[in-house]
Amino acid sequence: MRIQQRLIHQVREVCRADERLDAALMYGSFASGGADAHSDVEFWLFFLPQWQGQVEPRQWCGQVAPLTHLVRNEFGADVAFFTGLVRGEFHFASTDDIPTVRAWPARSAAVDQMIVLDRSGALRPALESLTDRSAVPRTGEDVEALCGRFANWLVLAHHVAARGEILRAWDALGHVHRHLLWMARLAEDSTAHWMTPSRRIEAELPAGVVGQLRHCTAAAEPAEVRDALRTAWRHGRRYWTQLAQRHGRAVPDNLFAEIDNAL
Repeated sequence: MRIQQRLIHQVREVCRADERLDAALMYGSFASGGADAHSDVEFWLFFLPQWQGQVEPRQWCGQVAPLTHLVRNEFGADVAFFTGLVRGEFHFASTDDIPTVRAWPARSAAVDQMIVLDRSGALRPALESLTDRSAVPRTGEDVEALCGRFANWLVLAHHVAARGEILRAWDALGHVHRHLLWMARLAEDSTAHWMTPSRRIEAELPAGVVGQLRHCTAAAEPAEVRDALRTAWRHGRRYWTQLAQRHGRAVPDNLFAEIDNAL
């Protein structure tokens, strides 16, 4: 049994024993069945309103297993580092937050695999209201918007690199690359891991495509960043044209010409 599976079992035990808790769900790769030895364990915990703000995350997570550290990340989740460098992501919420589950873009697993605890029965219908797939762009308008966001980050990276802000350009290049991965997945009809487009991309896209995408990355050196931007534009331009043709949309020729000239 993997360390993570033992942790998940213990989380379930702690949830059942905590009378302050009304509902809990597990998400991520262990819920969907795609986990491996490097996967995190991830949960939402919905406490009764009178306990909102009174549950101490470090103490609660410490009941699961000994911690080496705990930090609140930029998305508001408490991340527990368990022995063996296993990450546990815990969202401490209240039952007042259960209705907001209905606004999630999708659920990544079957409802029964996600539910850890549902004493009041409010969590199940919220999860069942969600589609089981991420919101992959389907219409020409949505695909055009995705390609436009790729161009937005690319032009920003070009300008700040020209200004000499190489680290800022390198940061923007990461956004360029993420959008390029989405465009590649659409072009290759491989959208299983849409929310995190880099996930398992080496296994899900042709080796030649993966090799091209690797050449769109760079160290934070001026020449490398500029070369990565040129390469990203070459492949992004091709994907944009291919996707536009697929959906019967026109490409913005004037924008293409200006970016061609700039890069």
